Amino acid sequence: MKAFIVRTLLILVSLFLLVQLWIFSSLVWWRTHPVESTMMMRLDYWSEPSKPIKHEWRDYDQISDYVKHAVVAAEDGKFLQHKGFDWEGMQFALERNKDKGKVVAGGSTISQQLAKNLFLYNKRSFIRKGQEAIATWMMERMWSKERILEVYLNSVEFGDNIYGVEAATQHYFGKSSRSLSREQAAFIAAILPNPKYYDENRNDRKLNYRKRLIQKYMRYSHIPN
Repeated sequence: MKAFIVRTLLILVSLFLLVQLWIFSSLVWWRTHPVESTMMMRLDYWSEPSKPIKHEWRDYDQISDYVKHAVVAAEDGKFLQHKGFDWEGMQFALERNKDKGKVVAGGSTISQQLAKNLFLYNKRSFIRKGQEAIATWMMERMWSKERILEVYLNSVEFGDNIYGVEAATQHYFGKSSRSLSREQAAFIAAILPNPKYYDENRNDRKLNYRKRLIQKYMRYSHIPN
């Protein structure tokens, strides 16, 4: 029995280390190469192979600064200040969720969201959050803030099988992400909390309120240059 427990522990530790090696090597490769596919994209494709994934990579300087300011304002106002984790934001989210008696706010930074999109899945669990933290820690030490934001904008979900800001702006506005207006950029950022729903409900009152709020705070958000 003791030998069985030891073997099981060794197997689990080996699997854990292999996962970390996979994440580390992926981050090394993606430091200089475009991210063509993420775990979230693959899960979407595997669930319905008949529906193609819409995704087009764009380099950082090919994306409108309006979008960068809008996304940072909407998702992570302290993006340039933290090292992957916004502890004050997490505490605020926990207090809001406790007051409401359900999950109504998240404290995840852009870096944490990106780690999840690249390597993990949506289902909440302590294991997933722990692995997300490790991947985020590695990413923040291996990539610049510009690279993190660039990959995030190119891989986050913006609708049903729509990934990345270029595919999103083509879908919603029929134009390149380079030429978005301030208002269009605010809309793109506003749909991020629930993109599939807002794709079908573009006149939703909560969405329009969020878009106006993002436009108000875009000028105060700081982005990598």
